[in-house]
Amino acid sequence: MKISVDDDQCAANGSCFEVDPDLFPLDDEGYSAVGQGREVPAGKEDLAQQGVDACPMAALFVESE
Repeated sequence: MKISVDDDQCAANGSCFEVDPDLFPLDDEGYSAVGQGREVPAGKEDLAQQGVDACPMAALFVESE
């Protein structure tokens, strides 16, 4: 499982970061630093989905392998 962010949609509200700061790091300005195709460690799939679902701008998405 991989997660990615649409940088144009991210509004820097940090909801994903609150779910799991390791999976959803933020840059110095508070925007998502997830990037494209960030691998989700085994056992953290549910947290990854929660972080994606927490984004009010729908800027995050899951890529199934």
